[in-house]
Amino acid sequence: MSQYFEIHPENPQPRLVRQAAQIIQSGGIVAAPTDSAYALVCRLDDKNAVEKLRRIRGVDEKHHLTLLVRDLSEIATYARVDNRQYRQLKAVTPGPYTVILEATKELPRRLSHPSRKTIGIRVPENPILLALLEALGEPLIGTTLQLPEDDHMLSDPEEVRERLGKQLDLIIDGGAGLLSPTTIVDLTGDEPALLRAGRGDPSAFGL
Repeated sequence: MSQYFEIHPENPQPRLVRQAAQIIQSGGIVAAPTDSAYALVCRLDDKNAVEKLRRIRGVDEKHHLTLLVRDLSEIATYARVDNRQYRQLKAVTPGPYTVILEATKELPRRLSHPSRKTIGIRVPENPILLALLEALGEPLIGTTLQLPEDDHMLSDPEEVRERLGKQLDLIIDGGAGLLSPTTIVDLTGDEPALLRAGRGDPSAFGL
């Protein structure tokens, strides 16, 4: 059975955050709150954990996983960002947006889209997740917590425990999440393209 931590949504307890970070560092899959729905997250460079995350989520390598970073300074390591893209990102981060960018060689190949060599990146606006990223000192790879047989995202940590308690290493209860996803914007073309409307206002990208 997975461990279950109740972490304060605005003032995360440092001891629990450190324990959660240790679970991730040892290869764990964690259900964590974000500024939209709950997400499954694991270490960026843990191949086995990433494969397990994909199996739980029911997606193949063509499904974009999302790189979760603390701030814009971390994005440039894993994605190519020009001045125009940087200005757009600065205006909307942190926040409920996922942006598709061209991946750099620093990103493990298995994490980028196999044909397009792109990656979805976001800077979340959630104190628990930001504290976890800070404790880890590195980005996380994640995906919205929606199971293959469902037409809705999971945002109730108790339901997550009921349905996935035997498959996850940790469930972080940071209160009820939202049932709306992030807004996904593709910035790899000449103009931004809206791929999915969600919590973030697309007009920030002129859409």
